[in-house]
Amino acid sequence: MLPQDPIILLSYVNTQLRDNYSSLDKLAEGLDMSEEEVKEMVGRLEGVGYKYDEEVNQFK
Repeated sequence: MLPQDPIILLSYVNTQLRDNYSSLDKLAEGLDMSEEEVKEMVGRLEGVGYKYDEEVNQFK
């Protein structure tokens, strides 16, 4: 289960991307997330001003 607080979620997701997954798609696959769950997570992070940057593989 992912953290509900968007700032804690940001920290968790960026740590996972840095340490364990080479892309957002790999993260979703590794955490067994549906496409809808990924969209919701991305939407929550975008809602607090963060967008996924493929080049650096993190939300910033």
